[in-house]
Amino acid sequence: MKKLLKYLKNYKLESVLGPLFKMLEASFELFVPLVMAQMIDIGIKNQDVPYIMKMGGLLVLLGVIGLTCSLTAQFFAAKASVGFSTALRNDLFAHINHLSYAEQDGIGTAALITRMTSDVNQVQSGLNLALRLLLRSPFIVFGAMVMAFTVNVKAAMVFVVTIPALSVVVFGIMAWSMPLYKKVQRQLDQVTLATRESLTGARVVRAFNRQEDEIARFDESNSQLVRFQIFVGKISALMNPITYVIVNLAIVAVVWISGKQVDGGIITQGETVALVNYMSQILVELIKMANLIVSISKALACANRISTVLEEKSSIVDPAGAKETKSKISEKEENGSSIKVRFRQVNFAYKKAKEDALSHIDFAAEKGQTIGIIGGTGSGKSSLVNLIPRFYDVREGAVEVDGKDVREYTLEQLRHKIGVVPQKSVLFKGTLRENMRWGKKDATDEEIYKALTMAQAREFVDSKEQGLDLAIEQNGKNLSGGQRQRLTIARALVKCPEILIMDDSASALDFATDAKLRKAISEGTEDMTVFLVSQRATTIRNADQIIVLDDGQVAGLGTHEELVKNCEIYREICLSQLSEKEVL
Repeated sequence: MKKLLKYLKNYKLESVLGPLFKMLEASFELFVPLVMAQMIDIGIKNQDVPYIMKMGGLLVLLGVIGLTCSLTAQFFAAKASVGFSTALRNDLFAHINHLSYAEQDGIGTAALITRMTSDVNQVQSGLNLALRLLLRSPFIVFGAMVMAFTVNVKAAMVFVVTIPALSVVVFGIMAWSMPLYKKVQRQLDQVTLATRESLTGARVVRAFNRQEDEIARFDESNSQLVRFQIFVGKISALMNPITYVIVNLAIVAVVWISGKQVDGGIITQGETVALVNYMSQILVELIKMANLIVSISKALACANRISTVLEEKSSIVDPAGAKETKSKISEKEENGSSIKVRFRQVNFAYKKAKEDALSHIDFAAEKGQTIGIIGGTGSGKSSLVNLIPRFYDVREGAVEVDGKDVREYTLEQLRHKIGVVPQKSVLFKGTLRENMRWGKKDATDEEIYKALTMAQAREFVDSKEQGLDLAIEQNGKNLSGGQRQRLTIARALVKCPEILIMDDSASALDFATDAKLRKAISEGTEDMTVFLVSQRATTIRNADQIIVLDDGQVAGLGTHEELVKNCEIYREICLSQLSEKEVL
């Protein structure tokens, strides 16, 4: 939580004024029992109605001033806590966006969503309550004890015993419950994960008629969350009855001791009432403190979870002095080097994986070449192309672009050269024009239409009769799978990248459209180096080089004709999809 307090730096004044006004309210509240004592001992005892009215007016005035102070404190506390959570949420979102795939994979999408939503809200609520009550409640408790001593020392000794006993109960239960609230929040991640998977995979769930299974799975996660919450709730619920018992026993002791003193004429009836009121104030404040402790426990648990994410450092960072090496790149290009992308004995493993996903990958792609990548499921095709834009870093070896290790570029420089069409077609809510400009912010309509034509998307876009103002729903849910794929290809082509990576991005297209797409890209990309990842032999057979992957290793490298003769794995893939005549 300490590391998150920096987000209060712009709200220092509000963070001081909030508790200050609450302390003022508490100060006026402490005078109320004394005014009541005076009203009883003087006004009621002497049946002095004007005096009673005077004291009654004073009570009303104290109440109005206290209410004003309370509302003012509430305003400042709310302003500080909402501003704090806004700044925290913005930084957290920005930090998550700067994390590499490796860190995001490790934490998990569901956990990150929970941090951004539930955890930040819990911290905001805890901070709001802390600014209002964290100082007020202890001030009332110890202030009531001090005021009790001004009334009667002997009766006030009950307060000296009661307050430490209550403190042990309150802080003991807090120490017990805090680790349990962390467990509750972790289980909430599981509920979020189950919900997210069920909603994003709704079509698959219905297609396989697994609604009841998903409901049962969610019910199991949710029931576990409920069990944790009930358990920690029972522990927290102990606070109120235990504090009630201790305070009520203390009130009995105060009445017993002061009652005897009233009989002996040592103190007055009004002072006895004041002592009981002070003890009641302590009871009320400790109940507030108990609820505050519960909220603060949740907030601290959530704050620690948020801090863990903020402390996570991205493994993909810009190198120091990367901009200074631009001249070297230009010099190499001027010297006529035709190698665009080079893999030098690359070994790569995912985080926490026991084995390498890629081993001893070594090949070169020349400028303007089309590189086909084929292999079985899990052979490492996507892993290979993800190393080029540096979504992941190699474990050993190097990936070079224009003769320079990708780790020596800034991410902006590197990814400016590369256009990526991912396996899963992702479109964003907005217009078609807005989606296309993800590739190039200042792209003209003419450039967008050119990319759409090349991606074989122009025909269906024109049929919608809305042009580039066509509304795209979240994830492109109002489009077919093939339409989404063609638009994601067009989005990458808009920026006219030097390197185009198509990661099995035409799987939803029919063979005729796929062929037209490949022909258009081949004719329209000029010097662009294209990486085609595909399961289809027809998609990559005309590539300048074909890389055959098997279990993370290069099983074959060459043209279609060379691989059919020399690579058994490639020949088997082709024969499983094409006739022997078509293969040859």
